[in-house]
Amino acid sequence: LPLFIWMGEVLFRSRLSEELFNGLAPWMGKLPGRLMQTNVVGCAIFAAISGSSAATCATIGKMSIPELRGRKYPETMVVGSLAGSGTLGLLIPPSIIMIVYGVATDVSIAQLFIAGVLPGIMLALLFMGYLGVWSLLHPAEIPPDDIRMTFRQKLRASRGLIPPVLLILFVLGSIYSGYATATESAALGVVGALLLSWGQGTMTWETFVTSLLGATRTSTMIMLILAGSSFLSLAMGFTGLPRDLARWIGTLGLSPYQLIMALTVFYIILGCFLDGISMVVLTMAVLLPMVQQARFDLIWFGIFIVIVVEMAQITPPVGFNLFVLQGLTGHSIFFIARAAFPYFLLMVAAVALLLLFPEIATFLPSQMRPAPR
Repeated sequence: LPLFIWMGEVLFRSRLSEELFNGLAPWMGKLPGRLMQTNVVGCAIFAAISGSSAATCATIGKMSIPELRGRKYPETMVVGSLAGSGTLGLLIPPSIIMIVYGVATDVSIAQLFIAGVLPGIMLALLFMGYLGVWSLLHPAEIPPDDIRMTFRQKLRASRGLIPPVLLILFVLGSIYSGYATATESAALGVVGALLLSWGQGTMTWETFVTSLLGATRTSTMIMLILAGSSFLSLAMGFTGLPRDLARWIGTLGLSPYQLIMALTVFYIILGCFLDGISMVVLTMAVLLPMVQQARFDLIWFGIFIVIVVEMAQITPPVGFNLFVLQGLTGHSIFFIARAAFPYFLLMVAAVALLLLFPEIATFLPSQMRPAPR
């Protein structure tokens, strides 16, 4: 956990956001939605080397918002696409919330990481599709494509994408192939992030120390929450509440689909008052026996949990991404929440697709090679 957080902290302080925008912009101009699509694709790429939704939103937003505003893109769509796409930082591995879920439920973190790849791509495509459809329905709102570059010039502009893409393939590929555990891949990721930052010329002693302190603070906070969660689980076990609740749910005769629908509503309401990590650690002690009794695959359920926690990132009054964007744009929380609402609905659609086609989350983990012992 601390190593993945440190990797994200290092990259957050690099010039990666600038490199991503400059590398993606030439290719996005011909798509419906044009440069607004850089928010989605940029967030998806940064999510694969960050693990944090807020960091993803802030890193991509600090570069894309001024650029898109300068080109007169509609403010609601710029803010909404960034709020929604920033949540990919939780779903696309490496993900901090997946690590927390894995520790809380004793599920393989490496398998959780790989399980998040296809759902993450699916959600990014849903976001891009919405932007494209909206742009086709409102062509007057979209500025003309002002980027005139040859194919060779586009390739040259995209050179900055090569290091982060290689880092993604290095970290996730080592896990999927079975050559490294999640912990070992995190160490490799930190080394890669430090080298990438050094190559960009942004790695100073101050940056190194600041990123290390930031990772230490975040890791300590999460570990204290997890320690409290273990005490809560133990206390719950003594009271017998989880067992009794699971038995009571069993007597209701809910089908698996009805149970997931009820849990989705429950987590959406809970997300209005708690952050994602707290939602997971406070509820798993009670819900885990219930989920096991319903015979849900715990890897699949972990991806479901991550998506509903993503919804909490853009629901007021405590959605983290809303506060990040408020600082970047100056808009009110409720303006940003309204702009992000279509992406909230797309996440609900993603849950439905995951329920109808569970292989989206379970196929890649089933193909993994075991990590070396």
